[in-house]
Amino acid sequence: MTSSFERFLQLDKKISNSLRLTPGSGAGWKAAVIFAHSGDSWFWMAALGITWLLTKGFWHNWSAFVAVCIVIQALLVFSIKFVFKRSRPPGEWGGIYRNTDPHSFPSGHATRAVLLVTLAWLLGPTWLAVILTIWAPLVSLSRVMTGVHYLFDILAGMILGFVTALILFQLQPLIMQLLPFIFQA
Repeated sequence: MTSSFERFLQLDKKISNSLRLTPGSGAGWKAAVIFAHSGDSWFWMAALGITWLLTKGFWHNWSAFVAVCIVIQALLVFSIKFVFKRSRPPGEWGGIYRNTDPHSFPSGHATRAVLLVTLAWLLGPTWLAVILTIWAPLVSLSRVMTGVHYLFDILAGMILGFVTALILFQLQPLIMQLLPFIFQA
């Protein structure tokens, strides 16, 4: 007897497989790989670190706060992954992800992408929020297209990113009070 949840997971696998691209299959594959990597935490932390070092005022504080949010988001995602331990879809591409983090639920990339776009809408600037609004779903979908996540991992990550951003935005004064040394230019 198959439970409703097991049927749901089978449907998730079927839909995810239909969205998956063949590795090395042309321009679509290359674009998916670029978007998939553009959501990497090390990339964002490096960019935020450089911004933090080279700016004062708004961008200094913005980059510090967003970096703290990414660290909290990563800890939250890894904690949830540890509880659920859903294996990534089988495949060859994405060895770095498969080796360092064999679990797929929820997607850290989707969580981070939606966290970033939500924070951009809440904190500004509007031009960055618009760009990230286009970028975030492309990053999220690319994770399914490259075969390192199932669609449900992505949807759960997107919801988690949105909720996490709203909560951390409300906690921003407390975070700035607890970590004043990173907000001083």
